[in-house]
Amino acid sequence: MKINYGPDVDILSIVFNDTPVEGGDEEKPALILDHDREGNVVGLEILDASKKMANPRSVEYSISA
Repeated sequence: MKINYGPDVDILSIVFNDTPVEGGDEEKPALILDHDREGNVVGLEILDASKKMANPRSVEYSISA
């Protein structure tokens, strides 16, 4: 998984795997789900990220057992 924040465009993107993106659907305003050729979600993008979260440059990662 890769997480990237582009401050110049204010987009936070999360890529779940290296599968090529074939398209995207805006599920909610400012939330785009990227999908592969078969329609599987392979990533997501949050537009205007700095307005949607406290600090898009900060990431907390946890794994539940």
